[in-house]
Order: sequence, then C-alpha cells, then structure tokens
Amino acid sequence: MDHSVLSAPLTAKDFASDEEVRWCPGCGDYAILKSMQKALVKIGARPETTVFVSGIGCASRFPYYMNTYGFHTIHGRAPAIATGAKLANPDLDIWVITGDGDGLSIGGNHLLHVLRRNIDLQVLLFNNEIYGLTKGQSSPTSRLGTRSPSTPNGSIESPVSPLIFALGSGANFVARAVDVSQVSLQVTLERAHAYKGAAFVEIFQNCIVYNDGVFNDFTERNLSSDRQIHVQHGQPLIYGKNKDIGLKLDHKTLCLESVKLGRGESKESDLIIHDERNRMLAVMLASMRPPDLPMALGVILCDPVDSISKAAPSNRRDSWTDDLNKLMRAGHTWTVGT
Repeated sequence: MDHSVLSAPLTAKDFASDEEVRWCPGCGDYAILKSMQKALVKIGARPETTVFVSGIGCASRFPYYMNTYGFHTIHGRAPAIATGAKLANPDLDIWVITGDGDGLSIGGNHLLHVLRRNIDLQVLLFNNEIYGLTKGQSSPTSRLGTRSPSTPNGSIESPVSPLIFALGSGANFVARAVDVSQVSLQVTLERAHAYKGAAFVEIFQNCIVYNDGVFNDFTERNLSSDRQIHVQHGQPLIYGKNKDIGLKLDHKTLCLESVKLGRGESKESDLIIHDERNRMLAVMLASMRPPDLPMALGVILCDPVDSISKAAPSNRRDSWTDDLNKLMRAGHTWTVGT
C-alpha cells in the first residue's frame, strides 16, 4: 500500500461515494451530508478508519453516500451495533445516524444505554418531528395537535425532547444544530468529534414533503435572530438582531427569563454566563421554546468523563483467544449427552 496516498490531504469530495443521493428534492438531509463531508476534512478523518452506522428511516441512507465504511442496520439498533464495533476496534471513528422515529421509539432503550455507558462515538439524531419514510405518521417528537395519517384528529401525546432525553440518560455531551445553518452545524460536528465519549447532537431537519416548515417559527430569516441563541462557553447568554436581548435567572421562580438590555432595564452583568459543565443550566437551555424563549443552539453540555472503552482493562486484547471453540467453553459450562 502506498502510504503517501493515505497521508495526502483530502477534500470533501473524497468523502462522497459514487452512489446517487436519493432523498426528496429540498430535503434537509442534503445540507447535513455536505456539512458532514466538510467536517471530516477539517478534523483530519480518514475513510479507512471512519464508520457510519444507521438504523431505519430517511436519515439511515446516510452511510450509502459516504465514501467510508458503514452499516445500514435494523430499526433502532444502530447504537448497539456501533457499540460492538467500537469495543472490538477502539481505533475506529464511529458516527451513529438516527432519526426521531428510529432513535426515540423502538430504539429508545438502545440510545439510552449507549449514552449512559459513554461509548466513544458520535450520535446524530435528525429530528423532523414526523415519520418521513413511512409516509408521514406522527413521531415521538411530533407536537401536540399534529395531524397525520396516524393522528387524523391531531396528536394528543406530549412530544419527547431529544436533548432532555439525552441529559436524563446521563449523556455528558449534548448539542443542537439546524440543517441549513452550515457554519454552525459544521462547528458543532467538529466539537462532537473532539469529545472523548458519547456525543449526542440533535439536528433540526426539515421534511419538505410531510412536515414542511415545522421549524419556521425560529428558522425563518426574519425571525431567527430573535428566536435563536447560539451558546458559547464562558460568554453571556445574549441574542437578538442587535444583540440587545439576554437571559437571566428569575430568582423567585428559578427559571430563565428573557430581558431587554439597556434603557434602564437590565445590563449585561445581570445575564447568565454559559457554562458547558453545568448540567442544570443545560436542562434549562434544552427546555426553552419560542416564542417565549429562544431556541438554544450549539454545545449545551460538555463535561469530560472517561468513556467505558478507556475504563476497560488495557490488556483485554491479550486475554482473548484465537481458539473460538475453547472460548465458547470457558467458565462454567456443561456438556449434555443425547
């Protein structure tokens, strides 16, 4: 093998497969795919050590379009298969691609355990608040009142918040991004990759066919400045077109409140400083919803904790045996005669 070829600088095109990308025209998945390919170049990834593992759904076609290794697995089980691959070969760089249906319905238990175990991989959950592949039924994240083939009178179930689910599962890195916000999405992917443990990223992804415009209340160009806040560690929580709105803690209710800066109302020193290691602040930020409070984007929580692969005995490979028959009969076994 020519190692000079392996070490040559790569471009985003080097991570694009020759498969025809087959999502609906205008689907937000196209933007996520492009951001991912650019992010892999920025982090210095190599196709031969990069793996994408997906479950079922529109997002799960992702591995076909990446010029890397990949598994298109079964419904909800991508985290389990990714866990096995990572523990078998810790040198692999593994990304799990899932959706709000795949990851939070049948796959909810697998997602919970990969996060609490803190396996060193990146989990990207594409959230379009609908089942796109199976023709538009309501999903675990669909809002109250969502009309769909499975909820013709409107959904009566409370939606799941992916970030609150991840925080409750014990995730130590949680972040959020929007499909078409290319710069911030790419930076978020890079931060997720840099984290040594389970990194969970919710990506708002517009389904142009079955749930078009569901995120317009905070993504429309004329609204986004006043309804999005891009959090940065160590910086005050400020947003707005003129950077004249901030978040502070109401000490009576212990809730975040939005305040105008200047004009004798509030000043910057009154605002909360974002701390990526503060889990309680992360819960409050993840819970915010427009129009009362802005949608928090960026890295909500980043608290370095040793991953399970690092905590495992370093000599575990030395204890393995090449004799599968001997391995299967190790420990307490019985031979049953016939």
